[in-house]
Amino acid sequence: MNILITNDDGIYADGIIELAKSISKIANVYVVAPESQRSATGHAITIHSPIMVHKIDMGENIKSYAISGTPADCVKVGIEGLFKDINIDLVLSGINNGSNLGTDVIYSGTVSAALEGFILNKPSIAISYDEVNVKREIYKDASKYVVNLVENIKDKLDLLNDCILNVNIPNTKIKGSKITKLGQRNYDNAMVEKINPFGQKYYWIGGKLMELDQDEDSDIACVKDGYISITPINIEMTNLRKFELLKDIKMI
Repeated sequence: MNILITNDDGIYADGIIELAKSISKIANVYVVAPESQRSATGHAITIHSPIMVHKIDMGENIKSYAISGTPADCVKVGIEGLFKDINIDLVLSGINNGSNLGTDVIYSGTVSAALEGFILNKPSIAISYDEVNVKREIYKDASKYVVNLVENIKDKLDLLNDCILNVNIPNTKIKGSKITKLGQRNYDNAMVEKINPFGQKYYWIGGKLMELDQDEDSDIACVKDGYISITPINIEMTNLRKFELLKDIKMI
């Protein structure tokens, strides 16, 4: 089995290093990841500048490269460029430093990389850990769950012909795993305006996560309760009900 691994935290992030090491025990691993932190870049791709590529030593059995592009670039460069002669069976994106739950997936470079795999007709899974800046050992333990998932789904990859899986691992004692749906995440956005030493105005975008009521089968509720959430996400954005209702609307 040939597996392409990427992330949005950068090639040197503990999450991708431990994931690659663990997966290399059950499959041929190929890594393409950003050369630096590229979180929250969504599905951006690089078209106005060249994408530079550098070989990285991740271990004897892992072929790995750092590139100057985005997470989505990594998957494109990996499948259509660096490893174009390899039949990639599965794309894994992660393990992300922090969760990607609910509507946050819209901004996520981790999830977008998996979606790029889907666009390129490859079964794809995004994996995130519900805590930031944890010790590498934590990612090593979390990787074991990903190995189990890959082992369990490797003969059923046709299930991912119309979706990706978005996996979130809680930062607590694991009770099990559940198939979930996306919850709702909103922020009390803080737009901080400042002036730099040259008199130029600039902004920091931040915000505190708001506590919202969640459906019990949502990914947010599931992770909070100590379960690994596995959410099938598809790329079909057309509102089919409104498609019918809007048929009489004309512009000419």
